[in-house]
Amino acid sequence: MKHITRRSAISTLGLAASLAYARERPTAFALIGDRYHNSDYIRTALGKTIGTDLGLAIDFRDEVKLLDAKTLKDYKLLIMLRDGMLWPAGYPQQGAGWPEIVSEPPLPKIDPHPVYWITAAQGKAVKDFVAGGGGVLFYHNVTYISPHNDDFRDVLGAVTEQHPPLRPFKVKVLNRNHPITRGVNDFVVTDEQHFVNYQKDPKHLLLQSVNENGLTHNHLGNSSPAGWAYDYGKGRVCYLAPGHVITALWNPEYEKLQQNAVRWLLRQI
Repeated sequence: MKHITRRSAISTLGLAASLAYARERPTAFALIGDRYHNSDYIRTALGKTIGTDLGLAIDFRDEVKLLDAKTLKDYKLLIMLRDGMLWPAGYPQQGAGWPEIVSEPPLPKIDPHPVYWITAAQGKAVKDFVAGGGGVLFYHNVTYISPHNDDFRDVLGAVTEQHPPLRPFKVKVLNRNHPITRGVNDFVVTDEQHFVNYQKDPKHLLLQSVNENGLTHNHLGNSSPAGWAYDYGKGRVCYLAPGHVITALWNPEYEKLQQNAVRWLLRQI
């Protein structure tokens, strides 16, 4: 029997561990969570629908500094559901129904103003990741990031026009021939109906949100683009608008859409 030294045994174990890590290394990096969107419901929702149900390994993170070229190089798919703001000096006092805040000793003064976190390097990292062959699945409120970064806006293809409060609306499928929408029916969710200024070719639109009760938003009427997908360089991009609450993310028709989107972005369909 070949003599096994302590050093060779450690080396063999290290190699085995490295190979195991390589096999288990997550496919997707998900940047999630902000002041208005708790990370836990997003992790729970996506962890089931596109994690467990698709067998996709996802690294969920809520630290925006991790969105850079060094991080993204280890993944095939970027997922984002968060807005563009940080609140380093604290949040403003809550609205109606909240008691007056009493503190002894007194709190230091809170300056309740957001800062916009995305940097030029981060926008370029997202653009380079997709142009180089990666896939990106954008959700919901990422349109609030794009006003603050040209590269990010070019990849996403839209800028926010804000949204009304939670209320029911229908999501209509515009293109039933695309792999992402194939087999998906129109559906209704109670969610934030996000209105956007879509800036790419209309041929890429997949979904339209419509408030069938006639409720409007500012001067924009009752309808908005709500989903699209296109090739970008060597990679692919998809945006899906619903996502403020877990009940919207778990609508059965919307689950099919999300799963199809992941497969399409990873070139599995």
